[in-house]
Amino acid sequence: MSKVSGNAFDMSLFRRTFSYARPYKKTVALTAFLTVVVAFLAPLRPLLIQHTIDEYVVIFDKQGLTIMTLILIGLLFLEAAIQYLQTYLASWLGQTVIKDLRLQTYEKIIGFKTQYFDQNPIGRLVTRVVSDIETIAEVFSQGLLIIFGDLLKLLVVLIFMFVTDWRLTLFSLIPIPFLIIATNVFKKTIKTAFQEVRTEVSNLNAFVQEHVTGMSIVQLFNREEVELNKFTVLNKKHRNAHIKTVWAYSIFFPVVELLSAVSMAALVWWGTSGVIEGYVSMGNLVAFILYIYMLYRPIRELADRFNTLQMGMVSSERVFNVLDTESYVEDKGSISPQKFKGDIEVKNLSFGYDESNLILKNINFSVKAGESLALVGTTGSGKTSIINVLGRYYDFQKGEVLIDGVNFKEYKLKDYRKRLALVQQDVLLFSDTILNNITLNNEDVPFNKIVEAAKEVGAHDFIMSLPGNYMYNVRERGAMLSVGQRQLISFIRAYVSDPDILILDEATSSIDTVTEELIKRSTEILTKGRTSIIVAHRLSTIQKADKIAVLHKGEIVEIGSHQELLRKNGHYKKYYKIQFGKEAPTLT
Repeated sequence: MSKVSGNAFDMSLFRRTFSYARPYKKTVALTAFLTVVVAFLAPLRPLLIQHTIDEYVVIFDKQGLTIMTLILIGLLFLEAAIQYLQTYLASWLGQTVIKDLRLQTYEKIIGFKTQYFDQNPIGRLVTRVVSDIETIAEVFSQGLLIIFGDLLKLLVVLIFMFVTDWRLTLFSLIPIPFLIIATNVFKKTIKTAFQEVRTEVSNLNAFVQEHVTGMSIVQLFNREEVELNKFTVLNKKHRNAHIKTVWAYSIFFPVVELLSAVSMAALVWWGTSGVIEGYVSMGNLVAFILYIYMLYRPIRELADRFNTLQMGMVSSERVFNVLDTESYVEDKGSISPQKFKGDIEVKNLSFGYDESNLILKNINFSVKAGESLALVGTTGSGKTSIINVLGRYYDFQKGEVLIDGVNFKEYKLKDYRKRLALVQQDVLLFSDTILNNITLNNEDVPFNKIVEAAKEVGAHDFIMSLPGNYMYNVRERGAMLSVGQRQLISFIRAYVSDPDILILDEATSSIDTVTEELIKRSTEILTKGRTSIIVAHRLSTIQKADKIAVLHKGEIVEIGSHQELLRKNGHYKKYYKIQFGKEAPTLT
């Protein structure tokens, strides 16, 4: 991963940021050209005003004055038109570039390992994709090109001033060294403050996203006041970070105004004396007053431009850190399976989310095509970890997984996952219609197949009772549906994908008895003729499985059919007695 400093003058970061403008070279060139034109047009006005006063006003030439006035008005309109076009093109370039950058960043994020999301708050990723990238747009619309234009304008103004009267120029520039010192101090202070602001924005986003998602837990356990206090602390830090920027601005801008006033005072004192004594013309004095205004205004704005640039560089650093992160499941396969037979063999598999702490230890099992394997065990025994490995959501440390006799890493990742379907315990539905949540916007799935699947699963009647039927919007995370209804939708989703290997991860653990019976029947339909891996706490749902593997502390301690395991008088029989005996109604 490349490291960048966030410095406004970090050329490597500049080059990388502006590499995204490469496809729009013509727009960049035109914008730069217009910036140069504006830089030269603005200083012409004082020059023309000087000429007008010295050549026409002092001799009361009304006709000449009228002509010069019309020329000045025409110059103003021309400058305004060019300024409009330059501003529009710069803003268009910024928005177009961040559109491309945001797309690239999101594409990168959706390819990350699941483990990456375990370790990084979602709110911070939201900040990177939305507000950080939006800040980068200002690098183009209010950043480098505008800074270049302002610097060029300063240079042109200084040349015009020296050519007009070098003595007046030197008097006008007396405060400039102090201004340069003040600008450097301001620039360093504001850079640190802006970095702190971006950090606090990320922290706020992460906190709000997490707690709004988990609001039911906050309210259920009456933690509103505690969480509000936490938010108050974060909000105060965010405010304090912004106040540091306000403090820097509140000092710098008055300093600029003071030095501008000193410069103007020196100019008026020396220039007025020159006019009285005859070695300075009235036109020169008026022109220099306008030049002073043109000189200090860009200097003041340059501080703002550099701040914009620094904010953009800080945001660029954060976004590029995401883009430079390598967190992919290895995908070096070359085989594109059109269909799996469904044989699964796991050999000597060891896996841990942290390599120093293995969850699965030396796992071995095999499932023939069309068979079902159930995984049972206490919470934390490693059932879901096996699912994560089979779905290739995590890389494992040791062992081998064979699908139809081929190491599953030899299959192309996307093509491999197309032949699998997963029904999870915690069903995620998007804020969209039931139809789109079933198909995941795959237009190749015919509607009649969806209806047929819904009828098989037993969900068609409840869907038809909803306003809009299959076009009913379930809102965020499926909030408008019950847990059981969301589970049935996930079964339909798996059904229409027509998988060769089906994985059911505790699909009946959070539903009522009536829905459980529906899902039992749906499971039988869905698993028929397919290789199936079923994770369950309720032993009643997996007694018909061809094989049942019992996990304990990350190891398979028993494997066999329901009857075979009962005869062994081991862990499985113990779990069975707990669920169906008098000790307890459910497995824990």
